[in-house]
Amino acid sequence: MAEVQEATGLNQLQEAHESEQLIFSGEYTKAMSKDWHSGHFCCWQCDDSLTGQRYVLKDDHPYCIKCYEAVFANTCEDCNTIIGIDSKDLSYKDKHWHEKCFLCSKCQVSLVDKQFGSKLEKIFCGPCYDAQFATRCDGCGEIFRAGNKKMEYKARQWHEKCFCCCVCKTPIGTKSFIPRDQDIYCAACYEDKFATRCVKCNKIITSGGVTYKSEPWHRECFTCTNCDTSLAGQRFTSRDDKPYCADCFGELFAKRCTACTKPITGIGGTRFISFEDRHWHNDCFICAVCKGSLVGKGFITDGADILCPDCAKQKLM
Repeated sequence: MAEVQEATGLNQLQEAHESEQLIFSGEYTKAMSKDWHSGHFCCWQCDDSLTGQRYVLKDDHPYCIKCYEAVFANTCEDCNTIIGIDSKDLSYKDKHWHEKCFLCSKCQVSLVDKQFGSKLEKIFCGPCYDAQFATRCDGCGEIFRAGNKKMEYKARQWHEKCFCCCVCKTPIGTKSFIPRDQDIYCAACYEDKFATRCVKCNKIITSGGVTYKSEPWHRECFTCTNCDTSLAGQRFTSRDDKPYCADCFGELFAKRCTACTKPITGIGGTRFISFEDRHWHNDCFICAVCKGSLVGKGFITDGADILCPDCAKQKLM
């Protein structure tokens, strides 16, 4: 720390205890708590006498004002002149200003004893800095002032009170959240708005599920329209876009075999024969007399019966 002092000239006899020479009489100088011959107390830089002059003590060495300012004084960032010992030196990040030059780069108001910001190698008062450079909340659009807590997510930022669910407006805080497009949702609102819901019960499907005709179902909700038997993992068919188990579909909608009267469902690859308004399972399409299969063969009808050609001849003879 440099200290400005003034050397004092005295006229009296005194011994210099810490000097290598004795001062017997005449004029001498007292400075830095020591006694000096008048010609020996000089500027450390230029050797000019400091007796009766103001000087600056730097690293335990005395300097005249001119040398001190030339060697050690800082240059003002604003006016680019030396900041002399009689001026207050204000510094920030290795830069220095005269007190009168420490001004906002935008509005020129004095920044002495005021909050200020630095940007692009310049200094600004609080209002000017905020207007030009302060980041703004993605929620309300207002700037972040000193002391405001900032919530950040993927290059976006919010005031703590603005970082809330876009549906229920509850502040997220440290709770989990789900982003979608440019919006933020709490878990409950996201599930309510976007989670997959069963077309039958309209409740959220959290795990598993069945898709039928591009629509989601709970496994337990995907049942036969007629008997409510679960169809998940089972063979089924549909009518009018409604699912039915094989038994119910056969009973309700299938053609019935003329021979056994049971439904012909076609499930599992079952083949059947149709003739006029009558239908038979492949296995049931047999001659009424000899019981031989008529599938792929010629046959003759005899009332409700069908006969192979041989049995028909025998019956006519």
